[in-house]
Formats: sequence, C-alpha cells, structure tokens
Amino acid sequence: MPRAFVFDAYGTLFDVHAAIGRHRSAAGPDADRFSEIWRSKQLEYTWTLTLAGSYLDFWTLTERALDYAFARFPSVDKALKPRLLDAYLELDAFPDARIVLRDLKARGEILSNGSPKMLAAAVQAAKIDLDAVLSVDALRIYKPRLEVYALVTERFKLAPSDVVFVSSNRWDVMGAAAFGFRTAWVNRAKMPEEYGPAPTTVLADLGGLLTL
Repeated sequence: MPRAFVFDAYGTLFDVHAAIGRHRSAAGPDADRFSEIWRSKQLEYTWTLTLAGSYLDFWTLTERALDYAFARFPSVDKALKPRLLDAYLELDAFPDARIVLRDLKARGEILSNGSPKMLAAAVQAAKIDLDAVLSVDALRIYKPRLEVYALVTERFKLAPSDVVFVSSNRWDVMGAAAFGFRTAWVNRAKMPEEYGPAPTTVLADLGGLLTL
C-alpha cells in the first residue's frame, strides 16, 4: 500500500485549458489552437531554461508563453491578456480530481512546476484538500530533473517505493519513474506511449487510483 500519492498540478488536477474556455467566444475561432500553443510554449520554456542552467518562475513563463500565443494568433484580441492571466490563477479542477482527493485514504500532495503564488491560488479556488504543496521554486529547476522528485522523499522521509506519482504528462511520469517512484499516467487525451521507463499503470482518469 503506498504511503503517499503525489500529484502533478497542471493538466492532472487542474484543466490548463479552462482559462481560454472561460473566454472562448471573445477569443474567437482560433481559441483552441491558441490555448494549445500557450501550454506548449509554457512547458518548452521550463525545459530550455533548465537545460541552459537558468531559471524564471512559472508565472513569468506563463505570461511570456501567453505573449507568444498572441503573436502567433493575431486574430485573438490582446486586450484579453489580463482576463486570461486572472483565469489561469483559478483554473477549474477536473471533476475526478475532486472525488479522488476526497476519497483517498493515503496522504495526498502536489509536486508542481507552478510557483507558490500560482499553486496557492489554484488550490484555494478549487477548494481541494491536500497535505502539502511542493513547488520547484525551492530548487529553481524544473521537472523532469530528478532533484525535483527528491523534494518529496526528503520532505516526508519516504523511500521512492512508498510513493505513487500521478501525472497526465508522459515526460513527467518518465522523470518520476527514473527517480524510483511508482507511477500512474493519467492518459486523458489517449496519447500514444513514449519514453521509458514505462509507467506502473495507465489510467483513463483519476478515478482508477482508488483501485490501486
């Protein structure tokens, strides 16, 4: 039986496309592609900065990725920027995330690229209960560097095998598995398998965690 379930935040517990979803009509016909670019550049910046030995907090990268999305899609009114950023601080939690975090018998924690300000706002807005929220900001490097996953074992004095790490991001699952965590890939989008090591389990949604 795992002693802790550790969750990625963005894309796993919180819907990263909820911000544009709240302003879809104002964003226009390119809203979905705009949101995809915003998310992909946000992640790209974390990887490239970490590889270069540099760091900017996740909120700064979120804003810069949004600026890039506006540049790629001039059809989307730049006047939406403040509203989209405000919405990103209060992303909707997936319905299954609320249920699982309520029903889990083991300890539940977040380990996220998000800055402390972002995570505090998201957790409060979503009204979800967690035992701890850990941010990469403490190390100033981003996942999937192995040092990030060590934040969990060092904080709670656990062996990696005591932890089930849960993420919808396959690259994040790769890093957690390489560190030695048991892993659950929440493959909401039915993406093909890639990377290695393989996840311990693959789930269609978070509800499957309750059977582990």
